[in-house]
Amino acid sequence: MADENDSSSSSSNLNSGRPPLMLYNTMTKKKELFVPKVAGEVGMYVCGVTAYDYSHIGHARAYVAFDVLYRYLKELGYKVTYVRNFTDVDDKIINRAKEHKATNPDDPLSDPLKLSDYFCEEFLKDMDDLHCLPPSHQPCVSGHIKEIIEMIEELIKKDSAYCLDDGDVYFSVDKFKRYGLLSNRKLEDNRAGERVSVDPRKRNPADFALWKSAKPGEISWPSPWGNGRPGWHIECSAMSAKYLSYSFDIHGGGIDLIFPHHENELAQSCAACEEAHIGFWVHNGFVNINGEKMSKSTGNYFTIRQVTDRYHPLSVRYFLLSMNYGSPVNFSLYQTDLASDAIYRIYQASFLML
Repeated sequence: MADENDSSSSSSNLNSGRPPLMLYNTMTKKKELFVPKVAGEVGMYVCGVTAYDYSHIGHARAYVAFDVLYRYLKELGYKVTYVRNFTDVDDKIINRAKEHKATNPDDPLSDPLKLSDYFCEEFLKDMDDLHCLPPSHQPCVSGHIKEIIEMIEELIKKDSAYCLDDGDVYFSVDKFKRYGLLSNRKLEDNRAGERVSVDPRKRNPADFALWKSAKPGEISWPSPWGNGRPGWHIECSAMSAKYLSYSFDIHGGGIDLIFPHHENELAQSCAACEEAHIGFWVHNGFVNINGEKMSKSTGNYFTIRQVTDRYHPLSVRYFLLSMNYGSPVNFSLYQTDLASDAIYRIYQASFLML
């Protein structure tokens, strides 16, 4: 068998000795044989949580699914570099910190970074409960401001982004002719997207923020365009490039991230680096609650902690893996009861076999 660390091996020999792995690629809309870019090595980036509250069962669905993929790739003998980020700078975090401050000015969680740090730690406890292996790297936005600024500078230099008088910087979607390729949307049909307000100063309503100028009392960092903070999408492009380069094997996340987040990531990464390429875009399906779409705004959701307080975490993991990762799964107490019974029988049978 050829040396799996030899990147000069032909593509036909890259998976030599391993069973074939077929993955559904959101970009091509079909299942494809997985072949890594470098023989014997896999780079995988999965978008993490925005840390402003306890994580919900939808988050669990995503990270349990990618934990299984991570484990399987390792079982196949690949050296896997798995990166899962934390968004610790965001409007939701800032607004939640303001709520804490209004209730109690001395509350440590009135500091946005302390609040996000607290919920990052709580998330990691949930992942440990669900028996998810820790990724190779877990970068956060606040620790990568330098890389984000450098990438925005490159985009401005290449005329793919522009700065407004107040210091806001936007990506120009008209400069990226393949915009909409991942989500299969036409540019004229696109909205500005989640977390992106419609701003009449933008050249195109679909243009999205790379850098937001500082508002009074908000957390900010110095930049060539004045004090401010990153927009949502730029963080993942900058951090994936740092830990995996602009070209890597798997980019994952929930199906709700296809647009606008991953579409915008794709555009800005390719605009910044012509060699940028993701081998596979992989997305997991939604979690519905009692047949209805899970939604925090309507209160139709459960946190991971609420569920694992009632059921053994392995029962929850078993339930989340009971459907194909790309399909929606309906969460209900009845279904979780069935998963709990199944786990009990599995452990009982294993004990009797000893």
